[in-house]
Amino acid sequence: MSQITPVFKREFLGYFRSPVAYVFLIVFLVASVGLAFFIGGFFRNNQASLESFFVFHPWLYLLLVPAAAMRLWAEEKRGGTLELLFTLPLTTTQAVLAKFFAAWLFLVLGLLLTLPMAFTVGWLGDPDWGVIVSGYLGSALLAGACLAVCSLISALTKNQVIAFVLGVIALLVLLFLGWSVFNQLLSGFLSVGAVDFIANLGVIPHFEAIAKGIIDARSLAYFGSLIALALALNVAALDR
Repeated sequence: MSQITPVFKREFLGYFRSPVAYVFLIVFLVASVGLAFFIGGFFRNNQASLESFFVFHPWLYLLLVPAAAMRLWAEEKRGGTLELLFTLPLTTTQAVLAKFFAAWLFLVLGLLLTLPMAFTVGWLGDPDWGVIVSGYLGSALLAGACLAVCSLISALTKNQVIAFVLGVIALLVLLFLGWSVFNQLLSGFLSVGAVDFIANLGVIPHFEAIAKGIIDARSLAYFGSLIALALALNVAALDR
């Protein structure tokens, strides 16, 4: 743990040494709240819930997470500091975990800045706070899974723009696999079992289940497995 901490601090504080972090946080706040109010019908629903707020998070993360993750390893390669990083007394796995958790904490910080939305719901009505907490948990897990995938892609290239574009494509695939509209198209020529299997490979069904307050072990295992697999491949890519 002592080997991970310095890299973790360097990475996390590094976000705030440039205006990019503040732009990211502002864009996330404005976009998430704006979508909930103007498209999700936050007030028109007449319900004390954050369902219209969380429903847009997968699509927000589609662009914002690759933007936050593209620099993780691509910048190290481009700047020639990757070799310097591994001269430190830490393993590749420790370096990957340190960078991942620093970036994940940054994303969770942006998510926590939206807590006034929850307080607004509590002021307007009598919400189910368990469902709200579950929604924030689901969003944090979704952000972590998307981040792990984009971190892997960043480790495969030294160009941040390429890392961003490939990250968006990879997340788009994960979103489409579980998107109800896409699954309805597949149901026209695939069996119900095949469509359900494909849908379970996507992130949306598992996120929506947790966001609705259903903390299913299968959904938790899905996010945990996706994060673990992507990070393991990340380590393998760097070792190669």
